[in-house]
Amino acid sequence: MAQGVEHFEEVAQATVASLPEAFRGPARAVLLRVAEWPDAAMLRDLEITDPLDLTGLYEGIPMTEKSVFDVVVQPDIVWLFRQPILAEWRDRGDVELDALISHVVIHEFAHHFGWSDEDIAAIDEWWT
Repeated sequence: MAQGVEHFEEVAQATVASLPEAFRGPARAVLLRVAEWPDAAMLRDLEITDPLDLTGLYEGIPMTEKSVFDVVVQPDIVWLFRQPILAEWRDRGDVELDALISHVVIHEFAHHFGWSDEDIAAIDEWWT
């Protein structure tokens, strides 16, 4: 099974392409990045001590909070962290890797669309 960065990027792009049209257009404006690990600054900002606890991250201003008057310094980014995702996949043992990658992508894009972790948890049956 392909588990490299390229595979993660392909699954992430396919996931975005499969979104309903109303979401697909705005999602295309977000950069997708795959990194082996989250960097120290991300972990520090989120007060996370174990890098395995961060499988993905949305960096940007949610669409529900954006204004036409906002000065765009950098584009919004959805990060996927390969090693933490692989570790979770191995630990769970009950999901396909591509399904887990897609799940992380959808979760992070939900933040782009303005959903909080609590909003997502209220409807996300993934962890039940």
